[in-house]
Amino acid sequence: MENGSNGVKSLVEDIAKALVDTPANVVVNEVAGEHATVFELKVDESDLGKVIGKQGRTARSIRTLLGAVGTKLNRRFSLEILE
Repeated sequence: MENGSNGVKSLVEDIAKALVDTPANVVVNEVAGEHATVFELKVDESDLGKVIGKQGRTARSIRTLLGAVGTKLNRRFSLEILE
């Protein structure tokens, strides 16, 4: 596992924990492929709306951050929010 993607995983985790009411239930799984890494975010059912945001704005913002970081690290990152 690369140092860069490990830092990105903790970034996603920290952002999610800051948004939710029960940060202990935040789980981020990293699925690394050859050219892309997918982060699977699982939060408490009651916190799902907080992570997604109105009309998906919060989730889109997190994905935008991942895109910017991916450009810097020359790697593609994506976020999946699991229910």
